[in-house]
Amino acid sequence: MMRALHVFTTGLAITVLATLSGCHDKQAPEAARAPVNVDVVEVALRDVPVPFDYVGQTESSQQVEIRARVNGFLEKRVYQEGAMVHQGDVMFVMDRKPFEAALDAARAEMAQQKARLDTAQANLNRVRPLVAKNALSQKDLDDSVGQQQAAAAALEQARANVTSANLNLGYTTITAPVTGLSSFAKKQDGSYIDSSNSLLTYVAKLDPMWINFSLSENEMLQLRAQTANGTLKLPPLGDLEAVIVLADGSIYPQRGHIAFRDAALSSETGTYLIRAAVPNPAGSLRPGQFVRIKLLGAQRSAAVAVPQGAVMQGPRGEYVWTVDKDGKAQQRAIEAGEWNGNDWVVNSGLQVGDRVVIDNAMRLMPGAAVNARVVPLPAASVNIAAIAGGAGGTAGGGGKAADQSGAGATTGAARQNGAGAGAQGGAAQSGTSATAGAAGGAATAGAAGNGTSGTNSANGNSSAQANTTAAGATQPAHTELFFAVGSASLDRESADTLAAVARQLASSPGARVAISGYTDATGSYADNVKLAAARAATVRSALIVAGVDVARIDMHRPARIVATDAPGKSRRVDVTLSPTTGG
Repeated sequence: MMRALHVFTTGLAITVLATLSGCHDKQAPEAARAPVNVDVVEVALRDVPVPFDYVGQTESSQQVEIRARVNGFLEKRVYQEGAMVHQGDVMFVMDRKPFEAALDAARAEMAQQKARLDTAQANLNRVRPLVAKNALSQKDLDDSVGQQQAAAAALEQARANVTSANLNLGYTTITAPVTGLSSFAKKQDGSYIDSSNSLLTYVAKLDPMWINFSLSENEMLQLRAQTANGTLKLPPLGDLEAVIVLADGSIYPQRGHIAFRDAALSSETGTYLIRAAVPNPAGSLRPGQFVRIKLLGAQRSAAVAVPQGAVMQGPRGEYVWTVDKDGKAQQRAIEAGEWNGNDWVVNSGLQVGDRVVIDNAMRLMPGAAVNARVVPLPAASVNIAAIAGGAGGTAGGGGKAADQSGAGATTGAARQNGAGAGAQGGAAQSGTSATAGAAGGAATAGAAGNGTSGTNSANGNSSAQANTTAAGATQPAHTELFFAVGSASLDRESADTLAAVARQLASSPGARVAISGYTDATGSYADNVKLAAARAATVRSALIVAGVDVARIDMHRPARIVATDAPGKSRRVDVTLSPTTGG
């Protein structure tokens, strides 16, 4: 009896445990399928501000050469080199003594000619009444008139000589014609100055400051097409505001406006020169600086724009999470356009009324149930502080950084916008290796191409490449930037490439970049070494403008091209990224 009771009790306990276990197994999937709380925005058409981003260089609005206007010995430099000088300030003094003597001689000559004129006039006054009385012949009168007129002309010549001598004496004191920053003195005290070496220094006017930048032919055509079809609203050129971002990422407090655009396309660079004038009352901007210039005032008409946090980057490109009518999460592939600091314009993939997830996207999977809370779209505006930290973009859209999806690593995408307005490279992070280019894993730093922009391997193109080992480890990315003959200026395509390099460095904090220029294959070797160094310095400045810490940049000595290299290779600068790059 007791045994039967024990067996019954044991069986009952097993049955209860099995029942409880079954309930737990049924509750676990139900708990796992609980809806995810997300915030969504409903897609609507609206006008979105579009900032245009370019790399520019500052230039004095009036740079005046200070030259000696007379020959002689330079007696003294009065101004302090590199200091601000004001209009009328004395800068140089030449030896005055020879010019003072010349002025005295001219004055004496004028006095002599005046005495001759007085004598001739007195003689004429005596002859004229005698001729009237037939006491003297008409010839005597004609001779007297001729002598008086010749003396008068000689006096005028002497007076002009005095004026000239007085001017030459004044030219010995050389003053500043404008208020601006002075340069160093090219001639030292005691030097003999003549027409062959008359340049003494120059003065650069600092207020206002000009910012020169270029627009490629493709970008210009694209802007015209977008304006014509109504997708882009551009204000009058002078109404575009220019925001200046300095090399350290800080925003210059004064804003400027477009002051000039060239009428012709440059045959050397294939670009249009555009100039903005920026107030510079404190003189903090100096000529020759590389800056980023952002033009504000344009709007994308009736555009679809979503917050930046909603856009993800996957192996197949950009996508967003949407919520369908059944309350399920769905992944939607899109084509992203401009990034304006607060919003990301979507060119295709979304329609009016779609509900786009803006948070908790890391917890979503296709078909997952969601509890959506609709929040209003933020006001469309340009966040200057945000875009100041980004990399340079193109007329079709600013450069953009690839977001990291919740499931794992993302990959950057380098693509051309529209009709080749310029390559945009996205910086991405994949595990521990940074890539910037193709989604497959081979790292690139910018895009080469844009054949109609007037820049190719012979006069200013850029290309990038990287090697990937069989194990998938990315080797140092190697970028080649090509310059025009005799030029140390970056074209737009090279600037975009360097912006992609900067984004790649930003995504890989331990990486460094090495810069090395190459000497031209022809011409003076010494001059070519200087030009190669200037090109490398230009690349370095552009990287600093794009936000790269100067401590992460290594400068190498210019390398000499061997005879077997193509001539175009001698106009290049190599940019190499590596975690172990050394100086």
